[in-house]
Order: sequence, then structure tokens, then C-alpha cells
Amino acid sequence: MEREQEINTATLPQHLAIIMDGNGRWAKQKGFLRTIGHENGTKSVRVTVESCAKLGIKYLTLYAFSTENWNRPKFEVETLMKLLISSLKKEIKTLQSNNIKLNAIGNLTNLPESVQKELHEVIQKTADNTRMTLTLALSYGAREELVHAVKKISNNVKNNIISEEAIDESIINQHLYTHNLPDVDLVIRTSGEHRISNFLLWQIAYAEFYFTEVLWPDFSEDHLYEAIISYQNRERRFGKTSEQIIPEKNV
Repeated sequence: MEREQEINTATLPQHLAIIMDGNGRWAKQKGFLRTIGHENGTKSVRVTVESCAKLGIKYLTLYAFSTENWNRPKFEVETLMKLLISSLKKEIKTLQSNNIKLNAIGNLTNLPESVQKELHEVIQKTADNTRMTLTLALSYGAREELVHAVKKISNNVKNNIISEEAIDESIINQHLYTHNLPDVDLVIRTSGEHRISNFLLWQIAYAEFYFTEVLWPDFSEDHLYEAIISYQNRERRFGKTSEQIIPEKNV
């Protein structure tokens, strides 16, 4: 609670993205199966989502399942898909009571039909919620997203829908999975790893990064506050000098 009071609600990151890492290591350290780590990780998801909504963060994106994760052992992938379905069913009440809209990005057609069905239902039921948008990155890979965008733009040029000269950052943004989301302000990665892991490569161009040794199942509200306080103590220059930024702050 003391840490929460240190947060300036006027300078919150508008869009927070989290690479939730360390479920498997958490389980291994305790002598459990990796799947037990994933199950315990869902508790941290709930705490983080509710805490972000309470603070006033408008967009939260969670890296839930990457395109590379399909290469994991079959049993683990199947368990993750079942866990996703059960979590969606359980958390619909949490989303509704907190006025949170659910969104999903990635190659969603690769997900099992049962997952697609449950995901679609929750997205539909929360479509009118306005407090915060929670985006799950599922079967997501940033390079695949960019390839997908390039193909769509190329097809539009070929069919004279847009001209080659009109292609700019805005056009590219419109063809990304995240076309309805602002750029990311802060990326948090747990478990002590210092990698992006093919996550939102275009969208994090000017994001701040916060790395913590904490494994995802142990990630608490206080850990979230520490990351946000760290972010608020930084100077975001976007290519400018400190001298240029200071007058802007005083306007």
C-alpha cells in the first residue's frame, strides 16, 4: 500500500506490456511439474489485471503464448490450452466487475477451436467495457505479424487500394494486429531474462524496459508498483535532449 502511494497517477504508462516468464522454473524449484507453474501463474495474472485497472492504466497486454511455444512438449501445450479455457470461464466475472474489455492478438486460427470459441465469447461479452483493455497475445510472434502486415499492404497496392507513395508508419500501424492499440510505454519481463523474445517489435520502439528476477507466479502487486515507479523516475526523450524536454514539462 505504501508503494502505491508513491505512484503519480498523472504519469502512468498508457500501455503496459508484460512478458510473463518463469512459470516452469518456479515449478522446478519446488519439485513440481511445469504445468503447476502455469496454473499458479494465473493468480499473478488476476492480481496484475485488477491492480492495473485500479491504478488507471488504460491498456495492458500480456504475452500469454508465443508462436514458438507450439514447439513445447505436447502435454504442456495441451495443458496450457485447457488452462486458457478454464481461466477465460473463471475470469469473465472479474473482467465484467472491473469494466475491462478483452482483446486478443496473434495467429488466433492456430488455436484449438474450443479455445477460439471461448475467447470469442468473452471478447463479445466484454466488448462494451471501457475502464481498461486487456489484450492477450496468443499464438503471437512479432515477425509473423510484420510479414502478415507486409502481405496485406502489398495486396492493397496491387489492387490499387493504396498507392506505394502513401505507405508510411500510419499505414503500417493500420495493418498490424495492434491497430486499435497505442504504442507500448513500458515493458516488464519477469524471471531475470533480458530478451524481447519476438514480442511487439514495432510497438515497443520507444518503450521503457523493466527487468526483474522475480518469477511470474511470485509477481505481486508490490512488484508491479516498483516497475511503474521505476518508469516514472525515468526521462523519456524520444530522440530529443534533456534540455528540450525540461521546458516541455514546465508548459
